[in-house]
Amino acid sequence: MRYKRKINKKWLAPILGFTLAFPSVLSAQAAVPPAHASVKSVEFVGMAAPTGAEQMAKVYTGASVKVTYSDNTVKTFPLTYKTLYKSTDSIGGTVAGVSIDAKGKPIMDTSVPNNPVPAVSDSPDSNSLFQVPGMTPTDLGGNPLSLVTHYEYITSNNAGKSAYGLVPASMSLTTLDQNKQTGELKPVTLKKVDFSGVDGLWIPCNGSLSPWNTHLGSEEYDADARAYEADHKQTYVDPFVQTYYQDTTKKGNPYAYNYIVEVSVDSKNNSTVQKHYSLGRFSHELAKVAPDSKTVYFGDDGGNTMLFMYVADQAKDLSAGTLYAAKWVQTSAANGGSANLQWIKLGHASDNEVKAFVDKGLKFSDLFETSDKAADGFKTIKTYPSGKVEYLKVKPGMEKAAAFLESRRYAAMLGATSEFNKMEGVTVNAKDKKAYIAMSYVEKSMEKDKKGTDPTDDIQVDKISAGVTYELALTDGQKDQSGDSINSAYVPQTMQGLVWGEDLATPDAKGNTAADDKVANPDNLSYSETLRTLFIGEDSGKHANNYLWAYNVDTHQLSRILSTPAGAEATGLQVVDDLNGFSYIMSNLQHPGDEMIVPEPLKTDVLNSINQNFDNRKAGMVGYIAGLPSAKQLEKEAPAVPVKGGNNHQSSTDSSLIVIKDEAKKAGAAISWKGPKKPIVVTKGSHKLVFTLGSKTATMDGAKVQLPATPGQVKGKIMFPSGTWNHFIGM
Repeated sequence: MRYKRKINKKWLAPILGFTLAFPSVLSAQAAVPPAHASVKSVEFVGMAAPTGAEQMAKVYTGASVKVTYSDNTVKTFPLTYKTLYKSTDSIGGTVAGVSIDAKGKPIMDTSVPNNPVPAVSDSPDSNSLFQVPGMTPTDLGGNPLSLVTHYEYITSNNAGKSAYGLVPASMSLTTLDQNKQTGELKPVTLKKVDFSGVDGLWIPCNGSLSPWNTHLGSEEYDADARAYEADHKQTYVDPFVQTYYQDTTKKGNPYAYNYIVEVSVDSKNNSTVQKHYSLGRFSHELAKVAPDSKTVYFGDDGGNTMLFMYVADQAKDLSAGTLYAAKWVQTSAANGGSANLQWIKLGHASDNEVKAFVDKGLKFSDLFETSDKAADGFKTIKTYPSGKVEYLKVKPGMEKAAAFLESRRYAAMLGATSEFNKMEGVTVNAKDKKAYIAMSYVEKSMEKDKKGTDPTDDIQVDKISAGVTYELALTDGQKDQSGDSINSAYVPQTMQGLVWGEDLATPDAKGNTAADDKVANPDNLSYSETLRTLFIGEDSGKHANNYLWAYNVDTHQLSRILSTPAGAEATGLQVVDDLNGFSYIMSNLQHPGDEMIVPEPLKTDVLNSINQNFDNRKAGMVGYIAGLPSAKQLEKEAPAVPVKGGNNHQSSTDSSLIVIKDEAKKAGAAISWKGPKKPIVVTKGSHKLVFTLGSKTATMDGAKVQLPATPGQVKGKIMFPSGTWNHFIGM
């Protein structure tokens, strides 16, 4: 039966037992564009490991993305690596990696007599690419984007001696032009971020983009305040502040550093910095915020480190909150091990409260009493940065100061596990409520204490020097060890190995001491919700070349997608799923040619090429992988689904209406409906049709379809366009 007339508004009883008032016109003559296939699977087709000196001395990708649609059509998207700039390049008059003092002037390297030169980093690290609303377009005519980049340290000075930690680090803010047609990124201007308001920036490692569009930077490798108080020369604190303030008489304060720093950018491309003291002081690899915009996870780099979590009082505001540390309760030792996690509350504080402790000039001895042996009232602990067994007691009234200035020592005294080793990157899979954490080297404090000399031995997993990436399940309704509720729906409850490397008994021909077809020493992590893919960047001394990997969390397929020069670390990893219709994998490299494990004579050939490519090993590189398809591009490339006929062989543009319950019964399809104004779902085999009464937009296997007529009800029966129905049944 065909219906070409208008239906009056009234309450009708639909066939599935619900009532719905329906105002609509059921006839339409507009032509319908053909339905398109939906994405069935996304797969990264990996590249081979580099061979020969030329490949081993450069950064490149030979990988691609293979997309299979629901009609089994396959489309391939080749990937390419694009360089934005080297750290030694000048962008708009500013050298990208130059270190600056408190007045914004370049810090000079005077290591070679009579030849002072600006100190320039070879070690770009974290990237945050984002768009600030209202920013003025660039002269190139594209979309203006912002990029915050870390410069972690300077490997060596002009005289070839180590400069690690001695020269204050920096960040840059680059304005990029995004071509509106191709998505290509080009740097337009670059300026250094001013950290003079927070006493400079201490060794910034990785970072992340917050859900509210700010950059969360880091300060890793906390100076030992106990050692500094005993002998200032045991840490980098004084040389750091003297260089930053250009004052050789200035004394530093270790408690002024090793926090999370938040960089905000306004529409005029000006940056402001806020240091978040309430997130705790430890070796911050990075901070990653959960989808609730208030739960924060951290990497804690070094030996004998900890798993921390912070829950802010207010979403999108990290200025006050509660800090927790985890206790590992092991359930397995294999493949990196697995455990249940118990959370210990360290305390609640605001940034202002903790900063007041710093400004007061508190020292280690103001917080703790010490003993040189086990004694009543003293807790026995072993943590980074000391790495030694210590016997400590918190002085009365100093609990909050200890919790936020000496987070690791205080947490260990309360029973948290301080046996993690080289805990690096963190990222979140929002849909599955999973977090991922990289443990670069699973060894030493994470192995069973066979000598029985450590204060605790919570972690006793099998050694994997090539490292492990862990998966953490995030849950609601969790309580801390004291029985108090944790105000977060994203609390890690379990932790288990997900991707692990393989150690080799003897080096291979390129010097690899870990299997070259598996991840070695994972560091940077980033996750794509669109592609269901975890990306893993290496910081390995066990691979001749460090790689970037793509790991599909559904199929568990691991694919190598980028190779960096020998001796370089893959850094700056950030997956940008969809920015004005384009997706990117931000990926940098630092210190090319450093600490190479390649045997001779290949080593000499590789180094010669690296010197040519990277300014005699003085330059790192900032860049990205292009060609990654965005959700918009996947939809655009989807093939049209041909009409196979169906009942009465009507056209898919036929606007006549059929009683869908009757036709579904004939075709063996199932119909479900959960109530008024809810979608109606029709399923036949693996195919699904979803529509809503009163709407001319439906989805067919996930692809949007415009209907030739509006679904409605007549005398309690749901009516649907016959042409679209025939198309669906014929799939």
